[in-house]
Order: sequence, then C-alpha cells, then structure tokens
Amino acid sequence: MPASVIPISERREATYVLLEASLPGRPARTIGVMLIDPAADRAWVRCKPDFSDCADPEDAEVLEALEQDLRGRIAESGAEASLAALEDALSNAVRVSERQTLMVDAFTRHLDLLYREHVEPAAVQPFRTHLPLYSLRAAAGRLGEEMESVEEDWVRAPEDIKLTPDLFVAHVVGRSMEPRIPDGSLNLFRLNPVGSRQNKILLIQRFGALDDTARYTVKKYTSSKVYTAGDEWRHECIRLEPLNPEFEAWDVEPEDFAVVAEWIRVIE
Repeated sequence: MPASVIPISERREATYVLLEASLPGRPARTIGVMLIDPAADRAWVRCKPDFSDCADPEDAEVLEALEQDLRGRIAESGAEASLAALEDALSNAVRVSERQTLMVDAFTRHLDLLYREHVEPAAVQPFRTHLPLYSLRAAAGRLGEEMESVEEDWVRAPEDIKLTPDLFVAHVVGRSMEPRIPDGSLNLFRLNPVGSRQNKILLIQRFGALDDTARYTVKKYTSSKVYTAGDEWRHECIRLEPLNPEFEAWDVEPEDFAVVAEWIRVIE
C-alpha cells in the first residue's frame, strides 16, 4: 500500500526510537515504539499490552506499566527531555535504540505502522480495530484538486469509537475550518449522513471532468427553504460556511454538489 497521499512537502519530519527488553536468560525483544514530533515537542508511545510471552510475572508487571509511565513523563517534561532521560537512565533490562527519522502525515498512523513493523505484526481487522484511509484530500480552504478517491491504507481507530462500515478517515488540508479542524489533520467521517444537514460540518463533493474524479471541501452546511402548494418545498439558498472568519462562505445550487459524509471529529 502507498505510505501516504500527502506530498513530501506537506509531511513533517519525525524522530522515533524502539524500546527493547533485555531480560536475564531471555533473548532481547523489541517491546515498543516512541514517535516524536520535534517541532511541537510532543510524543506518542505504544508498547506491548501483554508480556507473559517474554518475561517472568514480576518483570511482566513492571513492563506493562512502562507505556503509562512514559506518557506521564512526556506530559510533565515534554518529548525531548523525556527521551533524553530515557537514553541516560534506563536500566540494562530496557534499552532505547538509536534515534531515526522519517517523514509522516499523521503521527498516530505512523506509530501504528512502526509498531506493526518492529513490535508485533498485528493483523488489521477492518472495522474492528482499523478504519480505511481514503486518498482524497478534503480541502478545508477551497475546493481541492481533482483526484480519485480510493482506499489507500488502514488506520488504527480511536478506542472510544464504535466502528461501523460507514466510517472512514481522511486528511483535511486548509485553514478555513480552524481552529476546530487544524490544517493537515487526520479526521473521522461517516458516509451518507441521514437526517437534517442543517449546521452540520460535511464533506462536500463536486464532480470533476472525469467520472472517477471529484473535488472535495469540508464546510458547515446551512440552508433555507421555501414552501409551495401542497406542503412541498424547495431550497431557496444553500450555503457552505467556513469556521475561520478569514474565509468567506459561498452559495451553491443543489445540482452542483453532493454530500459525501458528515465530519465526526479530529483524530490527530
């Protein structure tokens, strides 16, 4: 699968280290990953949840507390200071690899990829543990380039979300929905929303020149209706509104667009 649909110029440089357990009488084992955003001094950590296959019960109990301990240190001292302390102070039982760099589009996504590559090749379980990442780039500032919308990868889903086949994730590029939706963020959407669209944030599609391409934007949807005889109605005005006051809203005709999905939340 492609690593990312976001061009290199729009990715960010990250640093990562592998955490290794070297316990007496047992072979060395990679047990976790720490991925750092140097620009923001933030970090993401993921360790094995169960050490019964590589440690005695007493050691396993200590190792199972490692991830939460590292997260606490990062929250208190920042990513760089926490990593430097790890490099200086960890015991021989837990080691840190040399720092390596890579380019990322979403830190949570690449943390999962690194974990699957170096720690445990956990199977992707569609709509049980992971959601599809689509290759569309939903331009939050303006209608984006024409491009195919294809399933490009699978991303580990947030743990507090009930997964259903109508969910997917996509990057939103642009500043018009800030601060609620940051430029370049990875976001959760639900296909084919039902019920009223009024004041919802929607992924809007406008078809391009070819049948398999489309243009996308993320905006708040508002509309007004005019009722006619027989309690029938028609749209008098449909407006797509940004949240950032630096950008302007615009009106669209019903036949000029289609609602693809409802925005649910920012994942990262």
